[in-house]
Amino acid sequence: MQPYGVNQLRKMFLEFFESKGHLAMKSFSLVPHNDKSLLLINSGMAPLKPYFTGQEIPPRTRVTTCQKCIRTGDIENVGKTARHGTFFEMLGNFSFGDYFKEEAIEWSWEFLTEVVGLDPERLYPSIYENDDEAFEIWNKKMGIPAERIFRFGKEDNFWEHGSGPCGPCSEIYYDRGEKYGCGKPGCTVGCECDRYMEIWNNVFTQFDNDGNGNYSELEQKNIDTGMGLERLASVVQDVDSIFDVDTIKALRDHVSKLANKEYGKDYNTDVSLRVITDHVRSVTFMISDGIMPSNEGRGYVLRRLLRRACRHGRLLGIEGNFLPELAETVIAGSKDGYPELEEKKEFILKVIAKEEEQFNKTIDQGLGILSDMIANMEEKGEKTLSGEDAFRLYDTYGFPLDLTKEILEEKDLDVDEDGFHAAMEIQRKTARDAREVTNYMGADVTVYESIDPSVTSKFVGYDNLTYESNVTVLTSETAVVDALSDGERGTVFVEETPFYATSGGQEADTGVIRTADGEFKVEDTIKLLGGKIGHVGIVTKGMIKVADKATLEVNAEKRALSARNHSATHLLQKALRIVLGNHVEQAGSSVNEDRLRFDFTHFSAMTAEELEKVEKIVNDAIQKALPVVIKNMPIEEAKKTGAQALFGEKYGDVVRVVNMGDFSIEFCGGTHVSNTSEIMALKIVSESGVAAGVRRIEALTSEGLLKYYSDLENKLRDAAKLLKTTPDTVSEKIAHLQAENKTLHSELESLKSKMAQDAAGDIMNQVKEISGVKLLAAELDGVDMNGLRDLGDQMKEKLDDGVVVLASGNDGKVSLMVMATDGAMKKGAHAGNLVKAIAGCVGGGGGGRPNMAQAGGKNPAGIADALKKAEEVLSEQLA
Repeated sequence: MQPYGVNQLRKMFLEFFESKGHLAMKSFSLVPHNDKSLLLINSGMAPLKPYFTGQEIPPRTRVTTCQKCIRTGDIENVGKTARHGTFFEMLGNFSFGDYFKEEAIEWSWEFLTEVVGLDPERLYPSIYENDDEAFEIWNKKMGIPAERIFRFGKEDNFWEHGSGPCGPCSEIYYDRGEKYGCGKPGCTVGCECDRYMEIWNNVFTQFDNDGNGNYSELEQKNIDTGMGLERLASVVQDVDSIFDVDTIKALRDHVSKLANKEYGKDYNTDVSLRVITDHVRSVTFMISDGIMPSNEGRGYVLRRLLRRACRHGRLLGIEGNFLPELAETVIAGSKDGYPELEEKKEFILKVIAKEEEQFNKTIDQGLGILSDMIANMEEKGEKTLSGEDAFRLYDTYGFPLDLTKEILEEKDLDVDEDGFHAAMEIQRKTARDAREVTNYMGADVTVYESIDPSVTSKFVGYDNLTYESNVTVLTSETAVVDALSDGERGTVFVEETPFYATSGGQEADTGVIRTADGEFKVEDTIKLLGGKIGHVGIVTKGMIKVADKATLEVNAEKRALSARNHSATHLLQKALRIVLGNHVEQAGSSVNEDRLRFDFTHFSAMTAEELEKVEKIVNDAIQKALPVVIKNMPIEEAKKTGAQALFGEKYGDVVRVVNMGDFSIEFCGGTHVSNTSEIMALKIVSESGVAAGVRRIEALTSEGLLKYYSDLENKLRDAAKLLKTTPDTVSEKIAHLQAENKTLHSELESLKSKMAQDAAGDIMNQVKEISGVKLLAAELDGVDMNGLRDLGDQMKEKLDDGVVVLASGNDGKVSLMVMATDGAMKKGAHAGNLVKAIAGCVGGGGGGRPNMAQAGGKNPAGIADALKKAEEVLSEQLA
């Protein structure tokens, strides 16, 4: 057996199943498509669910893939063992009503023994305990002795997920040898030790579970098999774990070099080395699929993995930012199987660098918060940090519990772990409750799932705004129907449609569908699984029936304005890359007839100069009247033209390429102008941040821009009218009013100060002495807080060592102000604590520094009590 590398094994597997008539499909994105039950793709079959459930017809009845996957269910164990990992590749071969058990078993054995070269004597099949059919195949057809075939129960060898399709499994185990065993008598397949490793799992989907444990045979039986690529590589290369296989070991060695640590010498060091190795792989692949760091959903998973890697880097003593350098090693090792890693390399490294830099600041902030918590505990004589505080550190600052524990242990302190986990569970429950309830395989049940999967629609709207076609399917809001009548809401499907469905950021067309007997107002157009296009709306006249001949008419004005805004986003993206750099990628967009919104990757707010440059570049391109040429071409040929692909999007073999002169070239399925001059002009009206590393520009073109300037002109006229001037002198008038206002404000403050002094009269005769400190506690009438502060400063200067307490009632509200001299503070006086103690008397609260503090209240009747209490509190402070 040759010690094949990871990239070789991947290629060998896919080519083997291609030779058996399978279509080799590229790995799907880690972001699930039309599947709200999953945060991230976590198995080889997950992206293929629509083919298994019949919602969509597969491109071929035999398919093979190598699917990138992320599992985070036991993230806390990653690193602690050499088994656990978050990122892995899953090899799979699938049959949708084609071949079944015999071929699946035969080919799995052939690949492992004849292609890879594993010793057949070290391979052991397992079957579901009641699956005699699988036993006969293994025993009679494959010649495996009965004693080498293991029967396991439902928990191990029967795949089901609630109601729906399910079936028995047949796994293949590999005996890695005694050196991996537990040494116990009777150690064999099924033992928890590392000797017998399951490397292949054949799932035979042959039953339907009604949800009550009643099973019936499926008419269409499927095969879903999977094998972990890294696990297979560890067997083939005869190494201890996935962290020792060629591509992952290269990354692990790089981490060891940066940390100047040797792997295999110390448990805690190994934990950190494994955490970093695994997590850097995950975040590199996640970012390549367009996932950005955030505080929720899959973005939070990414941020958590990246922060764990950062933190373990600190534990190993790695200084400065180190994760981008490691990501380069991930890309170099996996780009053969996943060329998108190399294509997005600059962007991936930028996102990782920015997030790592941000976390290094955050963790220092967390250390400061924890330091304050420790000081508070010591002050109270407490020995245990509350679970709530520990969770707040974790949730807000990404501060892991084990780091909190480590720091506390150094000070002989502890943490309430139970309380921490309780707080964590509350958050998880909240997240679980918020997740949409789904049925088998995570597809929300809607009326559209009842449509025959063979029904498809063809879009003919690039060249037509009016088109004749036949109605193929109608649905009400709850069922597939034969007809829709006047006033009924529903969805119309036809064979061919000129209506553009929302996609690629362009909002849907609206318009009308007419038949001989009725009229249907199209309010929205949607894309559905299986290539269906639905026209959603209401019957406004008569009746629409299945098989009717229909005339579909798109709202031409809306389409034209939307096309102008869509074409402008292409020019905008190119201009942003020119001004800001090639790291700019589209991170989302929304265009309709009114305006365009463009989200893009960039790591700081744009300056006014940058926005001005971008706007000028776009408008220059518009004025040049560049022809817009659109071609359909094979994707590989399209890539050679340098066409910009939409980030994170999955494209077919043939793509639509939009050229705007020599200025912009992009993959795009949307509708566009025929010449850039139709856009007229572009105006950026806002630029803002929407997420970490993502900025948003909103802009206007053509009719929307003219309306914008018209509205501005009307507002300017209204403002001029209010200022009793003309539009062209508004600025001068405002400057004159500001100067006048400043003068009046100064005069008002001067009058207020004089009134306050008059209200105070001669209050120095109210001074009392308490423990050698003078106290002036007085009530004034109708003086605001500014006035009290001014008076307080004057009174304080007249006292040597003293405290000033002033109170004033005004319109049912109370203002309290306390000041203390340096001498009084040295003797124990504290203005902040004093005002806090007396504010309750006036029904309020407040606080401040030792030398000056203030408070407010709603009970003027309590002022006398507050001033009296001030004496008592000051006496206690000076005691």
